[in-house]
Amino acid sequence: MNVLSHSESKALGLVEIVDLKWLLAGEGVHVNVDRLRADPVYARRVLDAAEASQNPALPAAAARVRRLLGLDEA
Repeated sequence: MNVLSHSESKALGLVEIVDLKWLLAGEGVHVNVDRLRADPVYARRVLDAAEASQNPALPAAAARVRRLLGLDEA
């Protein structure tokens, strides 16, 4: 059975966020991970910036983090 524990799932979510952080760092954008996780307004601003990037990896990473944080406009 391929079931993740809560701590494994939480760790994978953090990996997604850190991936986004380093992709944005490559574009000169600093991301505060704790604030990204706690402040929805800040998170939306960061994710919007990532989605506007010309780097194709950034919009994909932003979409994953947006879903993870429950900020997707479904």
